[in-house]
Amino acid sequence: MTQPPPSRPPAPAAGLDDVDRRIVAALRADARLSVRALAEQVHASRAAVHARVQRLERDGVLTGWSARVDPARLGLTVTAFVNLRIAQHAWKDVRERIGAIPEVWHAALVSGDHDLVLLVRTSDAGALRDLVLNTLQAIPGVRGTETVLVLDELGDPLAGQPARPRA
Repeated sequence: MTQPPPSRPPAPAAGLDDVDRRIVAALRADARLSVRALAEQVHASRAAVHARVQRLERDGVLTGWSARVDPARLGLTVTAFVNLRIAQHAWKDVRERIGAIPEVWHAALVSGDHDLVLLVRTSDAGALRDLVLNTLQAIPGVRGTETVLVLDELGDPLAGQPARPRA
């Protein structure tokens, strides 16, 4: 959360075709694919796929490469969505503070009854309680919270993975 949200969404990259979309889909499923394996999956030459991946990066369609992490293997066994209501002009200050909290894996400014939705992960219920009561509610500008425990997850929203049941 180091960048402020844009005032309007960026324009879609011009000229994306079916091959570009298949490349993106394949990389969303496995970003470690070699150019050779990617070319085989999308039925194009290695040179063409390499050039397309470079263009997709240059055009901002592919924005980075990352590792998917199993939170439970890190000892983070409790996941929750914490909805925040904030004072009307507190967004910038609250955003700065939330960006410094390691338990916050994702934050979104939203419309509706709440202003922010946070995806948080903690080691246990006590750590979640401490995060909500002593950290989040102590941020100036936070007017209220609502916590919703996650019972199961489908997909990986941070990696752009679709919601599909685990095998």
